[in-house]
Amino acid sequence: MATKCENCPLRRHDIFEDMSPEDVRYMQRFKVGELVVDSGTPILMEGSNSPQLFTVLHGMGLRYKILSNGRRQVVSLIFPGDFLGLQAGIMGEMGHSVEATTKMTLCVFDRSEIWSFFKERPERAFALTWLAAVDEHFLGETLSTLGQRSAIQSIAWALVRVFSRGQSLDMVHNGKMPFPFKQQDIADALGLSLVHTNKTLGKLKEQQLAHWSDGTLRVSDLETLAKIAMVDDLTPAKRPIL
Repeated sequence: MATKCENCPLRRHDIFEDMSPEDVRYMQRFKVGELVVDSGTPILMEGSNSPQLFTVLHGMGLRYKILSNGRRQVVSLIFPGDFLGLQAGIMGEMGHSVEATTKMTLCVFDRSEIWSFFKERPERAFALTWLAAVDEHFLGETLSTLGQRSAIQSIAWALVRVFSRGQSLDMVHNGKMPFPFKQQDIADALGLSLVHTNKTLGKLKEQQLAHWSDGTLRVSDLETLAKIAMVDDLTPAKRPIL
């Protein structure tokens, strides 16, 4: 049975902004169901024009692009609360693909209703705009990482961002969080070779700062890791839910 918006488990996390009862009722009308997909399932494909939009209720995934030479660029990792498909909703087609890394539960919304936000619920329209702005900011930070951070700074940056996001979603327990990705995913995200990524992760392990193995990420000293990554603010901004 689909989760009602008033009982959404995401709303229990402080990272997400409060929703008024009116907004909750509005989102319930917008929601058309839920979709459960297994690990490895494509959710959205680059160039596609999906009639649906999704909010991740449970699980994790990847956004990525495949270049003409067959190489892959990971755009970002996907966490619970992320909104998927906005690019197709605004621009008519997806500029990247989305794939499940774990079993995922997705809230499904009718894309044709997206413009009613702007006509009927300006607060929801602002939330949509905010999420688009956050994606743009993250891509700018990623570009800075690719161009200006060293390999160890880049990987430290990625792990700091992941771990901070995990903390905000109560995924971290005893300094550990689920991290069901491959080293190749991080290498593809940061423009590094797999060998260089592996060696750099080994250095962080030797320094007892971070250890990633068997689908679990352990961070022993987040502040020191953040200094290496040149990250000043470890507090994720509050996010709206759609």
